[in-house]
Amino acid sequence: MSWIYLLLAGFMEILGVIAMKNFALSNKKIFLFAIGVLFMLSLGLLSLAMQSISMGVAYAIWTGIGAGGGVIVGILFFKESAHYIKLTLVGVIIICSAGLKLLS
Repeated sequence: MSWIYLLLAGFMEILGVIAMKNFALSNKKIFLFAIGVLFMLSLGLLSLAMQSISMGVAYAIWTGIGAGGGVIVGILFFKESAHYIKLTLVGVIIICSAGLKLLS
């Protein structure tokens, strides 16, 4: 169950970053509320995951999901550049996260 919590925490992190970007673009206060709720959910789920996943592994994977997901969402929905080096580095994040899971 901890791995599910960790994946959900990473997903909430991505949604929080999307809300942050939307607030930056529109300055609508609803996005501030969404940022707060989504990041609280993300951190709460991360805490639940850390009950049985070591802190270093859980935090690294959570950060990787957020960073990789943020890059992918930026490319797909916010017209950010899809430079091959950026995509390669996202792949490295995914490989390293998988490696941490295998070692834990």
